[in-house]
Formats: sequence, structure tokens, C-alpha cells
Amino acid sequence: MGFPKEFLWGAATASAQIEGGWDKDGRTPSVWDVLPADKIENGDSPREGCNHYEHWREDVDIIKRLGLKAYRFSISWSRVLPRRGEVNPKGLQFYNDLVDALLEAGVEPMVTLFHWDLPVWVAEFGGWDSGEAAIAFLEYVKVVVDALSDRVRYWFTFNEPQCFVTDVTNEGRDHDVKRAGRNVMLAHGRAVEVIRTYAHKSPLVGFAPMGMCAAPVPGVMDEALAKEMTFSQAAGAMGMSWWLDPIILGVIPEPLKDTLSEDDIKTICQPHDFFAGNCYFAVNYLKRPGRENLLAFPGMPKSATGWPVTPACLYWFTKFCWERYRLPVIITENGFANTDFIMLDGKVHDPQREDYIRRVLADLEKAIDEGVPVFGYLHWSLLDNFEWTHGFDIRFGLVYVDYKTQKRTIKDSALFYANVIKTNGGCLTELK
Repeated sequence: MGFPKEFLWGAATASAQIEGGWDKDGRTPSVWDVLPADKIENGDSPREGCNHYEHWREDVDIIKRLGLKAYRFSISWSRVLPRRGEVNPKGLQFYNDLVDALLEAGVEPMVTLFHWDLPVWVAEFGGWDSGEAAIAFLEYVKVVVDALSDRVRYWFTFNEPQCFVTDVTNEGRDHDVKRAGRNVMLAHGRAVEVIRTYAHKSPLVGFAPMGMCAAPVPGVMDEALAKEMTFSQAAGAMGMSWWLDPIILGVIPEPLKDTLSEDDIKTICQPHDFFAGNCYFAVNYLKRPGRENLLAFPGMPKSATGWPVTPACLYWFTKFCWERYRLPVIITENGFANTDFIMLDGKVHDPQREDYIRRVLADLEKAIDEGVPVFGYLHWSLLDNFEWTHGFDIRFGLVYVDYKTQKRTIKDSALFYANVIKTNGGCLTELK
């Protein structure tokens, strides 16, 4: 059977990680622009990053050259609304131009409204711990929807709320994860209503949570236990069911029964057009007292982030999430962190990433063949970028970025992925 004919092969990025131009054309800082240097490896800062703000035309040309069918990017809230109630025309024009260029290149633009870069002016009245943040967010969403929804169909309200409600940018102030989580969930529900009410083109709406997936291991963990672990409430705010059950199923998980009400659920649980998730690896072990990882061994395969290499993650993730939430699935992030560099021949050879892509997509195809309705895969990331508290040392990109010169170099893995797209997955079984 294989990948559907209209499968959305793509890549993803986030504004704070690639745009740079932190104070250009009226933009005001996000919390990541002003984070103390000791919170980030090497004292790195996203203020310049890949300077996508000035190199976006070149980046769109690369997207077109690779044959991507879709591109998910996020909007910088503080570029569009540098202050409350003040719309920045130059900031909106940047995204208008980007969307137009993507469509001209035959690429489906997908907009993420919030990918962690909270404006400083929102943080000053309490960030997501304050209900004011949710109100301000809706004002921002309305502005973006009015500007882009005549051309954009796919909308993601939030990226990985599990992470930003427990993030280092919250340190130093009174922070309540449950309170912040409730505000984010309410903001999500209301944002979905705003999108559906005001979009010029019929919208397709969801959000992109972090996918925590367990995988069966013979003799250690069977499929039923792996599925139970995947949605375990013991993971708290970092887990999936803590967020997905209220947002998609309208069910209040046990840990939130003192926080969410049935009236909240009426707002939070809005119809979704798809299930989206970011998944990089599977947790293939049981946690038991005194032994954190029963399967760990010296030299076990890991990426540069220290994450285990478990290609079957996309098979189990999509299978389990389809069985629980019954929505068509799109993988909104999946990729491999490496320590890439320009080699003597002027190219970037990254066979580990190419191998990872081949393996995870083969397992994703297996899930599709077994009836899981997966309609898209967005590789993380298009470009090497600012990897949050890891700074710039770790590289996830299909495209190498020299941060001194901003020169882009297409990696071997990108060329391989381009062939995957060209053959609609047909080349995955071909070995060199």
C-alpha cells in the first residue's frame, strides 16, 4: 500500500530558533532573547540565529529545491504585536511575503501560532500563570488569522505545551504548572473558536504536543503495557494524557480534577481536524525502584542530545494515538540531532541522520499499511538552529548553517530526503 499519493512530505522550524532579527523593524524581545547567558550552553543567544528574517528567500528556494510539499513555521508573537494592542505592519508583511513565496513554490504553508517565544511584555504581567496571557493571545491570533487565513489552511495553536509550562524561563517567579496549564488549554480552545470563526479559507486546526511514546520489548514489556505507559498520568504535565484527554476527548485526567471544571472542558475541548504530534524516540524500558533503565547498556545508540535511537517510535506512536484519539495523524516533528560540520570536500556527510530517516519512515509506512491514517511527515528541522538551552552546538537541520557567515549547505540527508519525497517513499528499501 505505502504512503498515500497526496502525502504531505515536509519540514518544520520555529521563529525563535531561526529568525534572528530580534530587534528589526519594530519587533520587541521574547523571553528567550533576554534569558540570562548562564541558562544557555556557551552563553548562546537566539538574537541572530540563522537570520532567516533576512535569508528567507534563499531558504524558500532550498525548500523548493528539496521538493518539500509542506512547511510548518511559527509566528513570532512579538514581531506581529510588539506591544499590547499595537499591530506591527512590517512584522505581518514578513509572514505575508513568506506565505506567498511558499505557495508560489507549490508548498503548503502550515502556521504554528505559539512555539515557546513568549513576548517579554506578556511575561511582565505573569506569563501563562495569568489569565491575561490567554486574552492577549486571542487578540494576537485574531490579527494573524485576519492576515493569513485567505491562503493558509493548516493551523496549530501551540507547540509542545508540556515543555513551555515547565521551562527555565519560568524560573525566578511564582509559577504554578497546573494554573499555567489550565490557562494554556483555555487559550487553545478559544483560539480554535477564533480560527474557525474568522478564517477566510476553511481551516484545518489542531495543536502539536510532545509525543511521549513507549515501545514494546520482548520479555520486558508487551504491547498493552507499552500503550498504558504511553498515556500514563504518572508523567504529569510532561505526559500526553494530561493535555490530550481534556483537549481532544473532553475528559479530565485525575491529576487535574482539582484544577479543571466541566465548564472549562466546554471551552477546552473543541473539534480537531487531525492529531498532530512531535516524536523523536520511544521510551523502551520500565522504571522501577533503584533501576531507571532496565535496557541501558554501555555504548547504546544515542543522538547528540543523548536521546536513544529507537526508529520504531513512529510506528507505535501513530498506532497508539490513532487507537485512542481516532483522528487522522500528522507527524509535526521528528529528526536526529548530530554534530555535523563541513568536510574537506566542502560537503556535509551525515550518514547517521540519513539512516535514521530511512528507518523511522519505514516504520511509519508499516503503520500506514496496517490502517493507521497518517497523512503527513514534517522533518525537524529544515535548518540547523538555536536548540534552546543547548545553544547552537547541536544540529538538527537538513541544511547546515555557518552561523558566522549565514552560508547554507545542503546535507547528504537532505538529498536523501528529497529522493524519498520524489519517489513517495519508494526508495526507502534501496540500500547503497
